Amino acid sequence: MDTDRARRFWRKFYSELATYGIPPHHRPMCQQHVQRYIDAHEGLRLVRHGPRQVSAYLEKLGRSTACTEYTYAQVVRALEILFRRLVKAPWADRFSWEDWLQRGRVIPANHATVVRDRLGVVSEEATGQGLDPDTLTGAVARAHALAPELIERLVGAIRMRDYSIRTEEAYLSWFARFMLFHDSLGPDSWEATHVRAFLEHLVLKRKVSASTQKQALNALAFVFRHVLGRQFDLDTFARSRKPVRVPVVLSRDEVRRVLDAITATTYRLMADLLYGCGLRLMEVVRLRVQDVDFERHRIVIREAKGRKDRVVPLPRRLVEPLARQIEQVRALHARDLDAGHGEVYLPEALARKYPQAPRELRWQYLFPSARLSHDPRSGRVRRHHLHENSLQKQIRRAANASGIVKRVTSHTFRHSFATHLLESGTDIRTVQELLGHADVNTTMIYTHVLDRPGVMVASPLDSLDPAG
Repeated sequence: MDTDRARRFWRKFYSELATYGIPPHHRPMCQQHVQRYIDAHEGLRLVRHGPRQVSAYLEKLGRSTACTEYTYAQVVRALEILFRRLVKAPWADRFSWEDWLQRGRVIPANHATVVRDRLGVVSEEATGQGLDPDTLTGAVARAHALAPELIERLVGAIRMRDYSIRTEEAYLSWFARFMLFHDSLGPDSWEATHVRAFLEHLVLKRKVSASTQKQALNALAFVFRHVLGRQFDLDTFARSRKPVRVPVVLSRDEVRRVLDAITATTYRLMADLLYGCGLRLMEVVRLRVQDVDFERHRIVIREAKGRKDRVVPLPRRLVEPLARQIEQVRALHARDLDAGHGEVYLPEALARKYPQAPRELRWQYLFPSARLSHDPRSGRVRRHHLHENSLQKQIRRAANASGIVKRVTSHTFRHSFATHLLESGTDIRTVQELLGHADVNTTMIYTHVLDRPGVMVASPLDSLDPAG
């Protein structure tokens, strides 16, 4: 490209960047990203580029752990502007730019999927291993500074019972707040009256909900029972009344409208699984290749809420999309292996027992991130699953685009799945099993959404004669 043509090209590119709302101080970096892309395809005119060249470039860039999440997103946007507005490539409007942009997010080192390895194991048999104070924040950090042994005994008691990391984080947080609330007292002085005072403070001063108060009470009961070796009667505590709320449920037409508004291919498939199988958000993002059983038309949900496995039917209309997704994962994994990578996260005990498993296809995530992640502590480079926030963002955008005024989240699809099954005559015990509820009373909430006596009664307003 001669000097005059290059000058006109970049002048137009800067103009398009301004149209897209790219700040002036970011535009030179966008130019550099495009120039690097052009240099990587020397000899091939831009008008002859297609999805294959762009996808291969973004995939290769994703293997660079030096490329930050922000830089990766900037590259995707710069190439989108290049091909949609300057080159005006016919394929560019159909290319999954948003898909690449969202899949470029990586899960951080403190994500719940891998945080147990990050923190290390704390138990009575491994007292030499404790929490790293540098990883703690807020109330937990202050409490750890006051009584590190007590905090680590709590962590050990939780992990010995194999509770989820979310439960661990919640119990640690509530115990730390309790300690700081009674900072003038030592553990030997704590009694049930101190717990009651803290819970009343939460309700009267902090205005917490009934479910939040219950979580705090459960955390403190665990501490007293399993860490301090004391008991107190839970029935002596006055509890906030939990309001009975009817879950937000979409009609079948509303579900279709939201799903059709998700244009990114990967996220459309994930949303289809949310509704088609009644899955929770994290159950979808943590699916692995081996969890899809095409022969038996089922999907295995492993280590779900309550650390339980369950099986759900595989919707027939998702057979082909899932097969294509697995082939894409297979190809990506092969290229990762060729590049000297290809490892995926496995729980530490499983990885020790099967040292080759992290590099096997069957353990790869069904919805992998577009970028590799570098664990600064272990030094391992892995390809994790997509960040769950990206799927949530796609669903919010789709709900707004479809004009639905209800509050739509990823869990709304699960509510709709259960309600639509009950409407079609499926017995509640089957729905309970598909949802993975331990108690059928949890599933019973969906019967409140169904048409009940009284709901179909005609309003007296409709019987009034029109005026005049």
